[in-house]
Amino acid sequence: MAMDLMESTANGAANGKDTLCMLGGVALIVFGTGLVLSNPTIRRYLSQFGVGNIAETVMPDVERYFKLRAM
Repeated sequence: MAMDLMESTANGAANGKDTLCMLGGVALIVFGTGLVLSNPTIRRYLSQFGVGNIAETVMPDVERYFKLRAM
């Protein structure tokens, strides 16, 4: 039984525990970013650099991508 499990991971099959840990790490990064960006001081600091302008510039491209994808 143990050898079968070792062979399945050696062949490149995704391990469920590894996937769970990776997705958990991604969730923590997204949550941490949300906490940082919810701080009013950091929002003021980022507004000086025009981060909102970048988002406004990118949105038409994203909308165009979704329209092309829906076709």
